[in-house]
Amino acid sequence: MKFMKLGSKPDQFQTEGDNIRYVATELATDMVINVGDVKFYLHKFPLLSKSYSLQKLVACTNEENSDEINIHDIPGGPAAFEVCAKFCYGMTVTLNAYNVVAARCAAEYLEMYETVEKGNLIYKIDVFLTSSIFRSWKDSIIVLQTTKAFLPWCEELKVVSHCLDSVASKASIDTSKVDWSYTYNHKKLLSENEIDLHCDVVNKQQLVPEDWWVEDLCELHIDLYKRVITTINAKGRMSPEAIGEALKAYVNRRLPGFSKGKIQGSDPEKYRYLVDTITWLLPEEKNGVSCGFLIRLLQASIALECGQTVRSELKRRVGLQLEEATVGDLLIRAPDSETIMFDIDLVQDLVEQFMLHQKNGQIDCPADNRFPDILPAFASDRSRVKVARIIDGYLAEVARDPNLPLSKFVNLAELVSGFSRPSHDGIYRAIDMYLKEHGITKSERKRICRLMDCRKLSAEACMHAVQNERLPLRVVVQVLFFEQVRATTSSGGGSTPDLTRSVKALLPVGSHGSSTSVTSNTDEDWDAVPTAKELKALKGEFASLRLRDREGNNGSDLNNMKTNAEKVDSSKVKGSMISKKMFSKLWSNKDRLSENSSSDTSESPSSSNAGETKSTPYRSRRQSLS
Repeated sequence: MKFMKLGSKPDQFQTEGDNIRYVATELATDMVINVGDVKFYLHKFPLLSKSYSLQKLVACTNEENSDEINIHDIPGGPAAFEVCAKFCYGMTVTLNAYNVVAARCAAEYLEMYETVEKGNLIYKIDVFLTSSIFRSWKDSIIVLQTTKAFLPWCEELKVVSHCLDSVASKASIDTSKVDWSYTYNHKKLLSENEIDLHCDVVNKQQLVPEDWWVEDLCELHIDLYKRVITTINAKGRMSPEAIGEALKAYVNRRLPGFSKGKIQGSDPEKYRYLVDTITWLLPEEKNGVSCGFLIRLLQASIALECGQTVRSELKRRVGLQLEEATVGDLLIRAPDSETIMFDIDLVQDLVEQFMLHQKNGQIDCPADNRFPDILPAFASDRSRVKVARIIDGYLAEVARDPNLPLSKFVNLAELVSGFSRPSHDGIYRAIDMYLKEHGITKSERKRICRLMDCRKLSAEACMHAVQNERLPLRVVVQVLFFEQVRATTSSGGGSTPDLTRSVKALLPVGSHGSSTSVTSNTDEDWDAVPTAKELKALKGEFASLRLRDREGNNGSDLNNMKTNAEKVDSSKVKGSMISKKMFSKLWSNKDRLSENSSSDTSESPSSSNAGETKSTPYRSRRQSLS
């Protein structure tokens, strides 16, 4: 820390009690100055020789026949006045970053100008500030912090503006030129000890991180911090990422509980102002701060009941880069007044903001892009895929909440149902978790399962689905069918095989033994949950289809496959009667499947299932064989 010593005489100020200060000399004092609640017994000379203000005050007291001078509004109070008085006496005074502002403002109040006496206090302090304080990184920050107590004096004296310029200039300087002490200094010194003494500028630049200045500025009050960041931005030499890192560090330091998502403290008005200020300091660039930080800032603005304008701005920014979020970022606790665990309505707002940005085409595009019409669309599709996966994972987590209404789950899922994604495993896991944790009706089960496209389940997900007793029979049949289609396609088969004898045996027979006299069952039977026996029967039937398909492609194993196919127990599959109409509907989807397999885009699960719900497949009730 820089300091300056003034005067050479020993300190002769004495204290009597708490409210009396006097100079211990042989010469009796001849003036009393009241500064606040402290009485100073001093001499007219040398004080009047250096202060024009005291000269005027003494003249006024002589006219009023008063023996005392009252000074109650001097900046810095009794302590700052004492520094000025000691300077007048030539006593030793030490100025540093902590007291120089108070002394400068008090000297201005006392009008200790060069016109009164050469080498006066104002001149000496200004030289000290210019030659030492403003050239020091840490001293400039300390002085800037102390100016808050001396407004508007510091503004009029340009002390604040000089500090702001000094700090902003040093923060924006090339890191290879940083040679002063700063927060990361200990790391810098350790690195310097490990390198050769003849290292060049490039090596030195690597020793100083770009955000070396971030932690030191966290000591500033929010008003001053705002002005520093604004001045740094005005310099135009700081990257948006560095500004974002600075804002993140400041909020983590100044807002208790921010990193944990739960604001703590007893001064909500103070913290509300902090969140408002940080929001308007956020870089305009899309990736200036992380999406996770924006979400936590939004969460804090809601908890602190910030204005609607601030919350809307934060939602807009989160929506702009929602694809960068994680499931953990979105798991925001619902207000205490809500019965549900997580704030799913807020997440829905963020997805809607994302969709709005996509609709408006607000996609960052490089300035040198040679294909301006192609890259934005590609980036948009990629962002949609990422957001859809994030929401699928989020739904799987919130589905564990037993109080989560089906409508909230479905509404959020439907928002991203139109986003093309190659796999629906994520939404399947979310649906399965909801079915596991909630008891819902057949119609509700049907509604939630429409969110999933069975054609886009992986082999692992299909394997799980065909054994899942929580899914409606309709969904299990679809999964088995599309799995068979995939197996047929991968084995080189040109078309879907016809129904086997086992499938035909499942068809109900009328009184005359003709399938044309069959009456189909209602959709309710197909939307019911299958039994373990029915699941096994369906798997056995489709296994026979797969075996028969392989017979046509591998003659060496023909006999073994026939033997395995014959092992399908017709008595076990009788409990799952599948109508010709249902299989015809399923088989007709084969052509649409081949078309969709050549493209990454697909229709929403709800639209793909719309046609299937119109069929009336038949499932007879379980009965024992006679």
